[in-house]
Amino acid sequence: MPLPAVLPVPVEPIPSMYWRRSFPGRAGQVRAARAFAACLLADFPPLDDVLLVLDELAVNALRHTRSGLPGGRFIVEVRRDCTGVTVSVTDQGGPTDPRVRRVTDASDPSSLAESGRGLLTVEALATAWSWTGTRASRTVHAAFAAPDARC
Repeated sequence: MPLPAVLPVPVEPIPSMYWRRSFPGRAGQVRAARAFAACLLADFPPLDDVLLVLDELAVNALRHTRSGLPGGRFIVEVRRDCTGVTVSVTDQGGPTDPRVRRVTDASDPSSLAESGRGLLTVEALATAWSWTGTRASRTVHAAFAAPDARC
């Protein structure tokens, strides 16, 4: 009697996961946005970097767009798959486009301003970042590679 054939067990890739939440456009809600992401990504090794970047993106939405005005809102999206994590913050638009402000000349007092370095931090910590949208609404995305990506 022949032995039964051994059938390979299919290996399922880690499923993609996606979460989205809207927050009132108030400063205290930045902490709530970090807590939201921290709960979802508790086992993601570069969690501290993700939370710092999310903080910068949410603060930028409140400071530089209509999201920070009375009645404003911002949306946080978290995506996770086998390659890593992407966090995105959608604001209600404003007069300027997101851009990295470089430190160019230490003798120029404006280059030493306390604010204006948020996207420089994002650029330093995230694997990649980008933005899409218009002056009416835009989304800033920051991606973080999984240290042990297994797809």
